[in-house]
Amino acid sequence: MNNIKIVPMNADHLESLERLERICFSRPWSRKMLAEELENQCAAFLVAEDAVTGDVLGYTGLLVAADEGYITNVAVFPEQRRRGIAGQLLQVFLNFAEANHLAFLTLEVRPSNTAAIALYQGFDFQEAGRRKNYYDLPKEDALILTRRFDEEAAQ
Repeated sequence: MNNIKIVPMNADHLESLERLERICFSRPWSRKMLAEELENQCAAFLVAEDAVTGDVLGYTGLLVAADEGYITNVAVFPEQRRRGIAGQLLQVFLNFAEANHLAFLTLEVRPSNTAAIALYQGFDFQEAGRRKNYYDLPKEDALILTRRFDEEAAQ
């Protein structure tokens, strides 16, 4: 986990993030889609960089609507996985959610992505439902995982 710095996404990251999207997702976001998020006032995208080389290691995105947080993307280059990068990125959003009194953070994940599910469960995300046939290539449901911060969850 050393030599990793978390920075806001900027235009210099777009080429690497487009490549990362193509590696990680069956329906990747395009460079144009990623660039549009730079202008989205309701979104925050963070990039994990190698602190020495500046290479992009992974990234994540968050949309906020009222007191709700929706994690849109979490991706780490395969050769960089199991170094705690995704966890560091998620922790920034968890800290943000608590500091800004969000009721919850939520995300979708493929049930077959057991490594990601284990990561999210380690941060106290719990299954809140399913979206039938949400993914394709291959066709698969989405698990909805949610981490609650509101007072109801504290009881």
